[in-house]
Amino acid sequence: MSSHPVHGLPFLPGNSYRDPTKSLYHRSQTLTYRNGYSRPVLPAVGIGRDPITVNQLSQAELDELANKRPTLTYGQAKQAPPSSFIPVYVAFDKKVLRFEGYFKEAVPISQEEVYRVRRVTVYYYLEDDTISVVEPPVENSGIPQGTLMKRQRHPKNDNGDHYHWKDLNVGINLTLYGRTLRLVSCDKFTQNFLESEGIELNPPDEIPPDPYTELRRDPDRTFTTPPDFDKLKQFLTMDRKVLRFFSLWDDSGSMFGETRPVIIHYYLMDDTVEVREVHERNDGRDPFPVLMKRQHLPKSVKDLRDTFPKCVLEMSNKEVTEWYSPRDFMVGSHITIMGRKFFLYDCDAYTRDFYRQNLGIPELTPVDVEKPREEEAKQELPPYNGYGLLEDSLQNCLTLVPKPPKKDVIKMLENDHNVLRFAAALDSMNPEHSGRRFILSYFLSDDTVSIFEPQIRNSGIIGGKFLEKSRIPKPGSSMDDPIYYGPADFTIGAVVEVFSHRFIITDADLYVLNYMKAHRHQFPCEVLRSLETHLQPQEGDGEPGRTDARETTDGHAGGSEPIN
Repeated sequence: MSSHPVHGLPFLPGNSYRDPTKSLYHRSQTLTYRNGYSRPVLPAVGIGRDPITVNQLSQAELDELANKRPTLTYGQAKQAPPSSFIPVYVAFDKKVLRFEGYFKEAVPISQEEVYRVRRVTVYYYLEDDTISVVEPPVENSGIPQGTLMKRQRHPKNDNGDHYHWKDLNVGINLTLYGRTLRLVSCDKFTQNFLESEGIELNPPDEIPPDPYTELRRDPDRTFTTPPDFDKLKQFLTMDRKVLRFFSLWDDSGSMFGETRPVIIHYYLMDDTVEVREVHERNDGRDPFPVLMKRQHLPKSVKDLRDTFPKCVLEMSNKEVTEWYSPRDFMVGSHITIMGRKFFLYDCDAYTRDFYRQNLGIPELTPVDVEKPREEEAKQELPPYNGYGLLEDSLQNCLTLVPKPPKKDVIKMLENDHNVLRFAAALDSMNPEHSGRRFILSYFLSDDTVSIFEPQIRNSGIIGGKFLEKSRIPKPGSSMDDPIYYGPADFTIGAVVEVFSHRFIITDADLYVLNYMKAHRHQFPCEVLRSLETHLQPQEGDGEPGRTDARETTDGHAGGSEPIN
């Protein structure tokens, strides 16, 4: 907002007024361009369009300049340069020379091609003498394409000179940073420009073909008359009808290979083949049943080039002369599918009916492919070393982490607290051991024996436990396969050898006789007769057998307690 103070009054609020006729308050432009050059301009008006008298000439100065003739003082005035001068960057703005060319690139690591021909487009920018090289992209070439050389001034020689548009022409070689480009043609604008500057253009050349591209080019299409076979009828009549063959894939020739059973399905609907693998329990293979997905299988192929990717079966009717048919799948013959050899040894009932009704083959005889079962190697156990129990040592040979040997739980439950006790004397050449008496306890639950020696006063021998519960092997049995004492071996007068100590059975408990009578089918008749003869009561006597037992138990005749 502009305001003008009243003359004679201080410049304070209320002492000024606003001019309502003023509406423009921007500053004037002081810069302009003429013929491409910047030129300063002195402002004639200020803010609010107020006239500026500081930079203006007065009327007297204007009259003086109008009457003054500079030719009298300085002589004849020189002619000013024409105002039509245009700078080069304005005259040649967006004007580009375009050349088409190519260069050959060596391929040292390929056996199929020695070099490849790559097309390029060379752009020359007239405004600053820069050059850029662009390679047009080719579909599925596998080569990074686009801008090959960025826009820049390229050196021509070692003296520091750069390429100029006068050095360019059609049919010449252009070397940029060690890469030689052959210019073969140019566009219409480039031709007119060079001819207007007096440069005669050479005749255009042609870009040579790339040998590898010509090798990969598809042959000319040939049109054949479609056959009379109706595929729609085959689809409608043969839908869900499949031939099933049982075969073996012999892969034993490869490393870690083996013979693997597979199932081959031939779909009559569209003549496709599928191979499925048969998995067995714990076979160690991934649970992927499909070995080869459903597809057409070529039987004979035309003579293709070595570069044709046969491994992926990229084939059409132009390359294949014959496809697999049901006649190629015969039981008892081999068939090659994708380089793998399969032996067909059997098929299902529907397949047999199909071959008999449609192909005139009466019977497909299955082939027996069962291999004789190999004899399992017998496990040889190392000899017993004598440490610990035999059963415990055997577990170290059966499993990596030893487990406790299994026990007969039913026998332990039925014979729990069933103990057969016998009185025995130590058979020794030492006269000091003639009076020692022992009690042999046979535990029916686990077939172990414990020996206890009753204490006799003033005998000089400390009684007590003579042998812990343990199984006693018979003398003469091997250490690896011992034979242990059983209840039938303890008869009156029998000699029991316990770890190099000989004991003679002299008496038995009455419970032993009752137990053997109740289980007489488990004991020989001689054992039961021996106990009955020794323990049955005599006429006029009490129980003489019990007298011996009591003497064995507590060392005094006439005792009334049984063997403890």
